[in-house]
Amino acid sequence: MITKCTVRTLHRARPPSSAAPPVALAGNTVGVVSDLGRALKRVVVGPAMRSDKLGETLLPKRLALPIFASDALSSVAYAPDEIFLTLALAGGAFATTHSWQIGLGVVFVMVVVVMSYRQNVHAYPSGGGDYEVANENLGPWAGLGVASALLVDYVLTVAVSISSGVQNATAAIPALDGHEMPVAVALIVLLTAMNLRGVRESGKAFAIPVYAFMLSIIGMAVWGMVRSASGSLPQAESARFELLPEHGYEGLTGIALVFLLLRAFSSGCAALTGVEAISNGVPAFEKPKSRNAATTLLLMGALSVTMLMSIVYLAIQTGVKYAENPQEQLLLDGRHVGPGYVQHTIIGQLSLAVFDNFPLGVVVVSAVTGLILVLAANTAFNGFPVLGSILAKDGYLPRQLHNRGDRLAYSNGIMILAAAAIVLVIIFDAEVTKLIQLYIVGVFVSFTLSQVGMIRHWNRLLRDGDGDARQRRQHRTSRVVNYVGAFMSGSVLMVVLVTKFAAGAKYAILAMLVLFVMMKAIRRHYSHVSHELAVPEDDTLEGRLPSRVHAVVLVSKVHKPTLRALAYARASRPSTLEAITVAVDPEEGERLQEEWLRRGIPVPLKVLDSPYREITRPVLGYIASIRRTSPRDLVMVFVPEYVLGRWWESILHNQSAFRIKSRLLFMPGVMMTSVPYQLRSSDDLRDELDAATAAQDRGRGLVHAEEGPTP
Repeated sequence: MITKCTVRTLHRARPPSSAAPPVALAGNTVGVVSDLGRALKRVVVGPAMRSDKLGETLLPKRLALPIFASDALSSVAYAPDEIFLTLALAGGAFATTHSWQIGLGVVFVMVVVVMSYRQNVHAYPSGGGDYEVANENLGPWAGLGVASALLVDYVLTVAVSISSGVQNATAAIPALDGHEMPVAVALIVLLTAMNLRGVRESGKAFAIPVYAFMLSIIGMAVWGMVRSASGSLPQAESARFELLPEHGYEGLTGIALVFLLLRAFSSGCAALTGVEAISNGVPAFEKPKSRNAATTLLLMGALSVTMLMSIVYLAIQTGVKYAENPQEQLLLDGRHVGPGYVQHTIIGQLSLAVFDNFPLGVVVVSAVTGLILVLAANTAFNGFPVLGSILAKDGYLPRQLHNRGDRLAYSNGIMILAAAAIVLVIIFDAEVTKLIQLYIVGVFVSFTLSQVGMIRHWNRLLRDGDGDARQRRQHRTSRVVNYVGAFMSGSVLMVVLVTKFAAGAKYAILAMLVLFVMMKAIRRHYSHVSHELAVPEDDTLEGRLPSRVHAVVLVSKVHKPTLRALAYARASRPSTLEAITVAVDPEEGERLQEEWLRRGIPVPLKVLDSPYREITRPVLGYIASIRRTSPRDLVMVFVPEYVLGRWWESILHNQSAFRIKSRLLFMPGVMMTSVPYQLRSSDDLRDELDAATAAQDRGRGLVHAEEGPTP
């Protein structure tokens, strides 16, 4: 039976070649399925690992230290510079007389923070770190505040560390001058590739450079102190200069002097960045996880304090002058040093002085310092993905961040971190002096809220009466430590906000606010979707059965794909079945009806008129009319689909039906079934996909059925 109906169309569309098949599966030349692409991925990432091999990725302390502490350890390469740089604004011997005091203040905060975090890793070993502490004890808003601060700080850690490393390398390799930004981007890409291979793999690669840095700095400090005690320690290259105060900083007294000291203190507190990373990475440690993490924290704190104060001491002993504007502030024999003077970093000047008769020592110190600054970014590559995974699990970030990649690393988080850091490096042109102003704020926000959260944690345990008398004494002692930690970190946070807000910290705060609002919106979306999809207790499957199933097959002409779709539709045994076509060309419509009758196809055909030569609107209008007539009926639309093997073939087919399918997705009570018909060009692509699957299985250690049993 053939019937004909007219549908008035409202918009003009170009005449398509057919009303049928939609999207083509195309592309035997697509790179993601090519042998070259797969081979490149395996070279970069390595062979895939089974989920039950996760235990093999856990870290012993000797690998955990360079992985999680590289950021905190590397900060001693620039924290002394920041202290001397700020104090040099007052000129003269101001830096020499006050740098050791600022250093001791930073050390005191470091000791308190390390002691506090050693308690965190025992109380909250799940890896949530500051976020989990704040979330459980202060509420979701505080937890999100900490998470926002940490995420921003991790991105800045990568950008600052890489840029600083490139800047140090430029001093040794003048050819890099002017090309810092592309080099920094390339290094971020390299670190990303190494971290995609897994935590343990990256730890093995980074362990030697990190340990070399520690040994070289401590070795330089010991040898410098020996020479100082024997009176043979020479002066630094800048000791002969006269240091002038910056304009407006002459003769500081009272509040202005205190403000400058506080600013130097806040700059020196850059040495504390990365301390929180170990508390976020407890799950990556070998058992006993908490004890190993606490021990690693203690080692990191002891090494950082030792190296920081050693550098400050030697800088004072060698008379280092370090100025923000050396051409204007440094005088030699009453004249400015001029633009030709190259100011080396404090570590660079110390190595030249301590190893004045041992050039290889200077080279080693310079090389490992530049390298550790680059590798410091690896701390963020371990902390950001883990935190992102926890936030995704809690519904604050896209759930894809909770998935592990081929190497059991959180690949999506690693890629997002790398992309954000690259954007920052490009925007700020890899200039450390600009990036450093955004730094530190986030880490002290997390420090402060974490300490307050731990106070609430101990208060709750003491109030509930948990533990015996000895344990309660330990709780009280721990609470005192956290009180001190909260006061110190809160004070530093206030100082950082006051001294660095106008210089750039405001942008970091803005980024935290944007992340906070975004994560709240994501959580709200997931909550709404979950509520909308929840099944009421009194809801049953029988109550959702449609009254009838009305099947519709889209037809453009009588060919094999059409007959296959009709056969499948009949096999589904719907309540009613009909075929529809759109008569864009009346003559073609007549010929289709004649062939339909001639072949005796046992399915009624309806021809929809389209005076404006459009296909989509008539089909949608007809299906909508079925829904209006019988709202409880289910409409099943069968769409023949060409399966093609070449990317350019998809341009020639399936465009009209693709638009129809896209619109049908938004119609309630309508289901779609694609009926694929494989053209010959798809054979090669199918073979290629089968080969790709087999290669992936072999990479995962699987065996195909014809080769043997699958483990």
